[in-house]
Amino acid sequence: MREPRSRLGARDLLEVGTIGLRTRPLRAVLSAIGVAIGIATLVTVTAVPASSQAALDEHLTALGADLLRADPRAGADGEPIELPREAVGMLQRIGPVDDAATVGNTHAAVRSNELRRYSESGLTALAVRGDLPGVLRMEVSSGRWLDGSDLPTAVLGVDAAERLGLPGVPQRPVTIDLGGTAFTVVGVLDETPLSADLQSAVLVDDAAAQRWLGFDGVPTVAYLTGAEASIEALRPVVAATLSPESAGLVQVSRPSAVLAAKEAARSSFDGLFLALAAVALVIGGIGIANTMFVSVLERRREIGLRRALGAHRGQIRAQFLVEAIVLCAVGGAAGVLLGLLGTAGWSGLQGWPLVVPMATIVLGMAAALVTGALAGLAPSIRAARQSPTAALAAA
Repeated sequence: MREPRSRLGARDLLEVGTIGLRTRPLRAVLSAIGVAIGIATLVTVTAVPASSQAALDEHLTALGADLLRADPRAGADGEPIELPREAVGMLQRIGPVDDAATVGNTHAAVRSNELRRYSESGLTALAVRGDLPGVLRMEVSSGRWLDGSDLPTAVLGVDAAERLGLPGVPQRPVTIDLGGTAFTVVGVLDETPLSADLQSAVLVDDAAAQRWLGFDGVPTVAYLTGAEASIEALRPVVAATLSPESAGLVQVSRPSAVLAAKEAARSSFDGLFLALAAVALVIGGIGIANTMFVSVLERRREIGLRRALGAHRGQIRAQFLVEAIVLCAVGGAAGVLLGLLGTAGWSGLQGWPLVVPMATIVLGMAAALVTGALAGLAPSIRAARQSPTAALAAA
């Protein structure tokens, strides 16, 4: 009767499989460094572009990728249709809309008052309803924003302030003449790249415009922000909301060109990620396979001796597979750590947010283990097929 083969337990298999690593620590360290470099490359070329993409997303979003603008077109009589006075509330009730604001032309003449730099400035006085600074990402460079009251106060666009001789809010109150009423200047805006026409405007609260300038409350332009993924779908909804009977006479701006650029950049980055990660993985796999094959060739005497002492082929295969997997696991862990440190350092220097997809870490370790197992499989099978006498004689 044939005797049953002895089997190695998991602990014994791990101990036998790491003999080569423990008896040849320098070779093990050098092999692990090779694996670590490959996995670190894989992690870095995935995480660094992800951080760069996050920074690009933030920048493009700040440029208005989530912004829509609605303007009324002229009807059959040649006059622009009227937007509803309650446009802000109507737009805010649309699900994907985050916020909305409107401006309305008061048709009030703007004149310098105390400074008397111009008898008439040619500037436009606009009545504001809603959080216009929040929607258009406007910043007040001097003074403050309007407080929503019906007091005669005004904020100047950067170009309007320059034309009126007010580069900033002076220490003492300064007024300008709007339609024959003195409005106190309480703030000056910084540049507004998302709506350049506001740079040459004088902005007042809607309530103040109705009280002091006889404004009828009808907005001339509506702005809204929403979820970027829904911006394109929002366009017809916004037009129909503002003018149910004449939706075609409300021109809703397309998502800005930066949104298309953002999607194109994301697609380009995705392709770059995959290409670089594949190259790094192939290079790492070649290095691991070479290291393990050389290791098996150098240890033929050990293989022959173990076979002569009764180790069967499966145990020889398992021994070298375990060694390859342990070696790659150590190198993979070191590579992931190096990749994360490199990504954190580079992102910090560039001022990018640190973005490390969890899939990157999982992919790095999985790539190390799978590649190590595949690299160690062929050499271990070849070694296991040798007879004890042939292995000893070859050594």
